[in-house]
Amino acid sequence: MKFLMSSGKIDSRDDVNPGEGEEKYGDVEFADATNKKYPVDTPAHVRAAWNYINHKDNAAKYEADEVETIKNRIKRAAKKHGVEISD
Repeated sequence: MKFLMSSGKIDSRDDVNPGEGEEKYGDVEFADATNKKYPVDTPAHVRAAWNYINHKDNAAKYEADEVETIKNRIKRAAKKHGVEISD
């Protein structure tokens, strides 16, 4: 499995089955590698991940520091894939 490096740790969520994310997207990079949420392996996935994590209901499922970690990972993936995103 591929993981984006970050100093932040993301806890497992009770409402998520990580196997579903891996089954749906395969062996790709995820901004939340613990729960296999927010794939960031393509420009389209990067844009979708950014939009989803910026919805209050999605962000509310994480602690504030975890949201920041996820956003930073998405930003790095956006730069890697040449995708422009705004805060």
